[in-house]
Amino acid sequence: MLLAELGDEQDLLCMERLVLDCHSDRFPVWAENVWLEPQVISIDSIKDGARKLRSIQRNWVLYSVGNHRRANLIQEQLPHVSAKPLVFGEPLPKSPLGSWTLIDKNTILASAKCSSPVPNGAFRFVENKIDPPNRAYLKLWEAFTRLEMFPQSGQLCLDLGSSPGGWSWVAAQCGAHVYSIDKAPLDERISRHPNIEHCLGSGFALDPRHCGQLDWLFSDMACYPDRLFKLLTRWLEQGECRNYICTVKLQGEDDWKSIRDLQSIPGSQIVHLSHNKHELTWILTGNE
Repeated sequence: MLLAELGDEQDLLCMERLVLDCHSDRFPVWAENVWLEPQVISIDSIKDGARKLRSIQRNWVLYSVGNHRRANLIQEQLPHVSAKPLVFGEPLPKSPLGSWTLIDKNTILASAKCSSPVPNGAFRFVENKIDPPNRAYLKLWEAFTRLEMFPQSGQLCLDLGSSPGGWSWVAAQCGAHVYSIDKAPLDERISRHPNIEHCLGSGFALDPRHCGQLDWLFSDMACYPDRLFKLLTRWLEQGECRNYICTVKLQGEDDWKSIRDLQSIPGSQIVHLSHNKHELTWILTGNE
């Protein structure tokens, strides 16, 4: 999907899943981690490679695409970077984290500044394998962690197409009160949560004018992207909600128009979460 988004194959160099793009002004939504300040570094030895990376900054993570043994020996001489799964709710690391790879035996490609604060853009969490009804909750965990924003006690959330209830559970666990709507019931464990009220019905049929002020609107509904865009346009015009997190379920080549339409909404962003598959996530925060 990243190659399809970038398009200009003559301007791309692919090294396994690392894509070098000649257009420095592009920030593709499908990229897990964008190397913002790439530089080529010539090295004479493993020790020299580690020394030159350390001279730039402390923390580096290897993305190995070749010369794997030599690359790993260089990484071993660099300060250790924790690869432990994140604990949801804890702050992201603040220290700059660079990425690098070994192009050939004597050439490093490195970027001290990257778009992601976690190694190679991969958000991994200490999972809760007991309470959530499925693994979809990880998408919302990741979105909140990236934003460094979480629903607060006393806030109101609306979860459209909520069954079986993973997203409602996440927001309720944060302390917010959640109004959940879906044509199907919630998982029984989720429906018993004191912070969740569930209503059987269609998220598309709900009139934003009847909902009052909301702090968060969530949607993980299975629908075509153009239908999601129309839904969001209606909410932005008629509703009173400050923050939105919605999954964009992709269907085919025609989705790019809908993605561009969603990107055109002022103040919003589209990202490919580590826990997304063939889908993206649209986010808008602080909407007045």
